[in-house]
Amino acid sequence: MTIRIENLSKRYGDFTALDDISLNVRDGELLALLGPSGSGKTTLLRAIAGLEQADGGRVLLGGEDASQLSVQARRVGFVFQHYALFRHMNVRENIAFGLRVRRGEKRWPDARIRERVSELLSLVQLEGLESRFPSQLSGGQRQRVALARALAIEPRVLLLDEPFGALDAQVRRDLRRWLREIHDRTGLTTVFVTHDQEEALELADRVAILNQGRIEQLGSPAETYDEPASPFVYSFVGAVNRLPGYSTQGRLQVAGLDLDLRDKPELQGPIELYVRPEHLAVTDSGDTWLATVLASQRSGPRQRLWARLQEGDAEVEVELPGGAGLPAYPTGSQIRLAPSRFGVFAAEK
Repeated sequence: MTIRIENLSKRYGDFTALDDISLNVRDGELLALLGPSGSGKTTLLRAIAGLEQADGGRVLLGGEDASQLSVQARRVGFVFQHYALFRHMNVRENIAFGLRVRRGEKRWPDARIRERVSELLSLVQLEGLESRFPSQLSGGQRQRVALARALAIEPRVLLLDEPFGALDAQVRRDLRRWLREIHDRTGLTTVFVTHDQEEALELADRVAILNQGRIEQLGSPAETYDEPASPFVYSFVGAVNRLPGYSTQGRLQVAGLDLDLRDKPELQGPIELYVRPEHLAVTDSGDTWLATVLASQRSGPRQRLWARLQEGDAEVEVELPGGAGLPAYPTGSQIRLAPSRFGVFAAEK
C-alpha cells in the first residue's frame, strides 16, 4: 500500500514540529525517517497512524484520504521503542490481543486466532516461548513479540518508532538484519523512525532526512551518503571535514589548493568545502595539501589520522586502510593530502 503525505503541518504552541511536509512512500517500501531529536520524525509517524491530528495537509493510504479515519480504521501496525507489552499476559496472549478485542463480524473464531498466533511465533522465531511473560524475555525477544502483535491484525502498513532504541549495540545489529528479512517476506509498506544513521543506511530502501520539521533530502542510502544535498545532511550523515574557501569563475581556493568547480559555476564568493575522512588520500602525486600528523589511531581494519593543514591551520580527520605492512604515520610527520571527492556550499552569512 502506498502512503502519500501532502503539505502536512503541525505546531505545538510556538514550536513547529512539521512544516509543510510532502512525501510519497512506495508500495512495499521500507522507508527510514532519520534526523536529530525534535526534527519531526515521531510526529510524522504518529500523524500517519492517526495518533496525532495535523493542523494542515492530509494523509492518503492507498489513495484514500485517511484524515477522518480512526486509528482502527486505518489498519496500521505500530511498534514502539519500549515494547508496550502487557506484563500480565504471556507471549501468546500479547500477540493475540488485537484480534481478541475485535467485535461483531470482525472478530475471528478462536481456532483462527490460535493459528495466526502460531504463524507469527514462527515468523519472529519465538516458538516454544509462547507461555513466557515479558519479564522472562530479553529485550530483543520482547521487541519481537511487539512486532508480532503489530502484524497479527494484518495491517496495511507497518510503523516503527525507534524500535531498537532501548537495546544494546549487538542486539540492535542482529535485529536490523532480522527486520529486513521479515520485511522482505511480508512485503508490507514500512516506515521506521531512527536517529541512528548506521541503522537507516543499512536497513532502508530509501531515507528521508528531517531537520526542523522539513525534509532536507530523500533518496537511497547511497545517495544520501555520497551526494548530500545540504550542509546539514553532510554533517548529520557520517563524519565530515569542513574547510573554508573562496570560489570564483569555476575555481576553488581552499587552504592554498586550487580545485575545479565547473559543476557549480553559480557559486561565487566565500564557500565551505565538505570532505569525508575516507575521501582524503595520502599521496605524493598531483596538487596536495601539506599537513602535519597530530595523532593516529588503529581501529580494526582502518587507521585514522588527525592532521593540521599547513595553510589555513585547519585540522582534518583522515581514514585510511590499516594492517600489517601498511605505512604508519607517527605524530609530527609530514604528509600530503588530496581530496578524491567533496561537496561545496555557499558559506553561511
